[in-house]
Amino acid sequence: MIIDAVSGPPNCQGYVVGIMRHAKEVTGVCAQWVNFYKRLVPGYEAPVYITWTYRNRSNMIRVFMYKPGKERATHIEFRAPDPACNPYLAFAVLITVGLAGIENKYVLPDPVDRDVYAMSSAERAKLRMESLPGILNKAIAIRERSGLVRQRWAITSSKFIQNKKIEWDAYRSQVHRCELERYLAVV
Repeated sequence: MIIDAVSGPPNCQGYVVGIMRHAKEVTGVCAQWVNFYKRLVPGYEAPVYITWTYRNRSNMIRVFMYKPGKERATHIEFRAPDPACNPYLAFAVLITVGLAGIENKYVLPDPVDRDVYAMSSAERAKLRMESLPGILNKAIAIRERSGLVRQRWAITSSKFIQNKKIEWDAYRSQVHRCELERYLAVV
Protein backbone atom coordinates (compact mmCIF):
# COMPACT_ATOMS: atom_id res chain seq x y z
CA MET A 1 0.00 0.00 0.00
CA ILE A 2 1.27 3.46 -0.82
CA ILE A 3 0.50 5.83 2.01
CA ASP A 4 1.80 8.90 3.81
CA ALA A 5 -0.11 8.57 7.04
CA VAL A 6 0.88 11.76 8.80
CA SER A 7 1.42 14.60 6.35
CA GLY A 8 -0.54 13.12 3.47
CA PRO A 9 -4.18 13.50 2.59
CA PRO A 10 -6.79 12.77 5.28
CA ASN A 11 -7.85 9.72 3.23
CA CYS A 12 -4.52 8.04 3.92
CA GLN A 13 -4.73 8.82 7.61
CA GLY A 14 -8.31 7.50 7.68
CA TYR A 15 -7.19 4.28 6.04
CA VAL A 16 -4.57 3.59 8.71
CA VAL A 17 -6.87 4.45 11.60
CA GLY A 18 -9.65 2.38 10.00
CA ILE A 19 -7.40 -0.66 10.32
CA MET A 20 -6.56 0.29 13.90
CA ARG A 21 -10.15 0.95 14.96
CA HIS A 22 -11.36 -2.37 13.53
CA ALA A 23 -8.22 -4.42 14.28
CA LYS A 24 -9.99 -6.74 16.72
CA GLU A 25 -12.65 -7.56 14.11
CA VAL A 26 -9.99 -8.12 11.46
CA THR A 27 -7.92 -10.48 13.61
CA GLY A 28 -10.29 -13.42 13.11
CA VAL A 29 -9.62 -13.22 9.36
CA CYS A 30 -5.96 -12.22 9.36
CA ALA A 31 -5.14 -14.77 12.06
CA GLN A 32 -7.57 -17.53 11.28
CA TRP A 33 -5.67 -20.54 12.63
CA VAL A 34 -5.55 -21.54 16.27
CA ASN A 35 -1.73 -21.77 16.41
CA PHE A 36 -1.21 -18.13 15.44
CA TYR A 37 -2.40 -17.02 18.86
CA LYS A 38 0.52 -18.77 20.50
CA ARG A 39 2.66 -16.05 18.88
CA LEU A 40 0.62 -13.23 20.43
CA VAL A 41 2.77 -12.93 23.52
CA PRO A 42 4.18 -9.55 24.56
CA GLY A 43 7.88 -9.24 23.83
CA TYR A 44 8.01 -11.58 20.85
CA GLU A 45 7.81 -10.85 17.12
CA ALA A 46 4.05 -10.67 16.56
CA PRO A 47 2.41 -7.37 17.55
CA VAL A 48 -0.01 -7.58 20.45
CA TYR A 49 -1.04 -3.95 20.87
CA ILE A 50 -3.10 -1.83 18.46
CA THR A 51 -0.65 0.98 17.74
CA TRP A 52 1.24 2.60 14.89
CA THR A 53 4.68 4.14 14.57
CA TYR A 54 7.39 5.09 12.11
CA ARG A 55 10.20 2.79 13.14
CA ASN A 56 9.41 0.48 16.04
CA ARG A 57 8.78 -3.16 15.13
CA SER A 58 6.72 -3.81 18.27
CA ASN A 59 3.78 -1.83 16.86
CA MET A 60 0.95 -3.31 14.79
CA ILE A 61 1.33 -0.78 11.95
CA ARG A 62 4.62 0.69 10.86
CA VAL A 63 4.72 3.63 8.46
CA PHE A 64 8.07 3.76 6.73
CA MET A 65 9.71 7.17 6.65
CA TYR A 66 9.76 8.93 3.35
CA LYS A 67 12.05 11.36 1.66
CA PRO A 68 10.67 14.81 0.80
CA GLY A 69 9.41 14.81 -2.75
CA LYS A 70 8.93 11.03 -2.71
CA GLU A 71 5.83 10.81 -0.52
CA ARG A 72 4.12 8.44 -2.95
CA ALA A 73 6.86 5.88 -2.31
CA THR A 74 5.92 5.68 1.38
CA HIS A 75 4.09 2.55 2.48
CA ILE A 76 2.76 0.87 5.58
CA GLU A 77 3.48 -2.51 7.06
CA PHE A 78 0.52 -4.18 8.78
CA ARG A 79 2.30 -6.65 11.02
CA ALA A 80 -0.63 -8.55 12.54
CA PRO A 81 -1.55 -11.18 9.92
CA ASP A 82 -0.53 -14.78 10.32
CA PRO A 83 1.62 -15.82 7.35
CA ALA A 84 -0.74 -18.78 6.86
CA CYS A 85 -3.89 -16.66 6.51
CA ASN A 86 -5.87 -16.50 3.31
CA PRO A 87 -4.37 -13.41 1.61
CA TYR A 88 -7.50 -12.75 -0.46
CA LEU A 89 -9.72 -12.60 2.61
CA ALA A 90 -7.10 -10.59 4.53
CA PHE A 91 -6.74 -7.95 1.80
CA ALA A 92 -10.50 -7.76 1.34
CA VAL A 93 -11.16 -7.17 5.04
CA LEU A 94 -8.31 -4.63 5.26
CA ILE A 95 -9.77 -2.71 2.33
CA THR A 96 -13.19 -2.82 3.99
CA VAL A 97 -12.00 -1.38 7.32
CA GLY A 98 -9.59 1.07 5.68
CA LEU A 99 -12.37 2.50 3.53
CA ALA A 100 -14.58 2.76 6.62
CA GLY A 101 -11.86 4.89 8.20
CA ILE A 102 -11.89 7.18 5.17
CA GLU A 103 -15.70 7.35 4.89
CA ASN A 104 -16.18 8.04 8.61
CA LYS A 105 -13.23 10.47 8.78
CA TYR A 106 -11.60 8.65 11.70
CA VAL A 107 -8.83 10.69 13.33
CA LEU A 108 -5.36 9.17 13.46
CA PRO A 109 -3.95 9.04 17.01
CA ASP A 110 -0.38 10.02 17.77
CA PRO A 111 2.27 7.43 16.94
CA VAL A 112 3.73 5.33 19.73
CA ASP A 113 7.45 5.69 19.20
CA ARG A 114 8.51 3.66 22.24
CA ASP A 115 8.84 -0.09 22.56
CA VAL A 116 5.31 -0.99 23.65
CA TYR A 117 6.55 -4.19 25.30
CA ALA A 118 8.82 -2.18 27.60
CA MET A 119 5.92 -0.01 28.78
CA SER A 120 4.12 -0.74 32.02
CA SER A 121 0.43 -1.65 31.96
CA ALA A 122 -0.28 1.75 33.58
CA GLU A 123 1.53 3.53 30.72
CA ARG A 124 -0.41 1.53 28.15
CA ALA A 125 -3.68 2.29 29.95
CA LYS A 126 -2.86 6.01 30.01
CA LEU A 127 -2.47 5.90 26.21
CA ARG A 128 -5.70 3.85 25.95
CA MET A 129 -3.73 1.17 24.18
CA GLU A 130 -5.81 -1.89 23.39
CA SER A 131 -4.57 -5.36 22.53
CA LEU A 132 -5.55 -7.88 19.90
CA PRO A 133 -7.60 -10.92 20.95
CA GLY A 134 -5.31 -13.57 22.46
CA ILE A 135 -7.12 -16.72 21.30
CA LEU A 136 -9.06 -17.75 18.22
CA ASN A 137 -12.32 -18.19 20.14
CA LYS A 138 -12.23 -14.58 21.35
CA ALA A 139 -11.33 -13.28 17.86
CA ILE A 140 -14.26 -15.17 16.35
CA ALA A 141 -16.66 -13.88 19.04
CA ILE A 142 -15.54 -10.30 18.27
CA ARG A 143 -15.89 -10.93 14.54
CA GLU A 144 -19.36 -12.39 15.08
CA ARG A 145 -20.49 -9.20 16.89
CA SER A 146 -18.80 -6.93 14.37
CA GLY A 147 -21.18 -4.50 12.76
CA LEU A 148 -18.97 -3.35 9.90
CA VAL A 149 -17.31 -6.54 8.74
CA ARG A 150 -20.39 -8.68 9.29
CA GLN A 151 -22.64 -6.20 7.47
CA ARG A 152 -20.41 -5.86 4.42
CA TRP A 153 -19.58 -9.57 4.29
CA ALA A 154 -23.00 -10.99 5.19
CA ILE A 155 -22.82 -14.21 3.17
CA THR A 156 -19.14 -14.98 3.76
CA SER A 157 -19.22 -14.05 7.46
CA SER A 158 -21.70 -16.65 8.63
CA LYS A 159 -19.92 -19.57 6.93
CA PHE A 160 -16.50 -18.34 7.99
CA ILE A 161 -17.59 -17.99 11.63
CA GLN A 162 -19.31 -21.38 11.56
CA ASN A 163 -16.13 -23.06 10.25
CA LYS A 164 -13.92 -21.32 12.82
CA LYS A 165 -16.22 -22.40 15.67
CA ILE A 166 -15.94 -26.00 14.48
CA GLU A 167 -12.15 -25.66 14.40
CA TRP A 168 -12.08 -24.12 17.90
CA ASP A 169 -14.29 -26.90 19.33
CA ALA A 170 -12.03 -29.56 17.80
CA TYR A 171 -8.94 -27.84 19.24
CA ARG A 172 -10.27 -27.28 22.76
CA SER A 173 -11.62 -30.81 23.10
CA GLN A 174 -8.20 -32.41 22.45
CA VAL A 175 -5.75 -33.32 25.17
CA HIS A 176 -2.36 -32.17 23.95
CA ARG A 177 1.04 -33.72 24.57
CA CYS A 178 2.15 -30.76 26.69
CA GLU A 179 -0.82 -31.27 29.02
CA LEU A 180 -0.08 -35.00 29.35
CA GLU A 181 3.58 -34.39 30.13
CA ARG A 182 2.84 -31.68 32.66
CA TYR A 183 -0.28 -32.94 34.44
CA LEU A 184 -0.52 -36.73 34.08
CA ALA A 185 1.96 -37.36 36.90
CA VAL A 186 -0.03 -35.06 39.20
CA VAL A 187 -3.26 -37.00 38.67
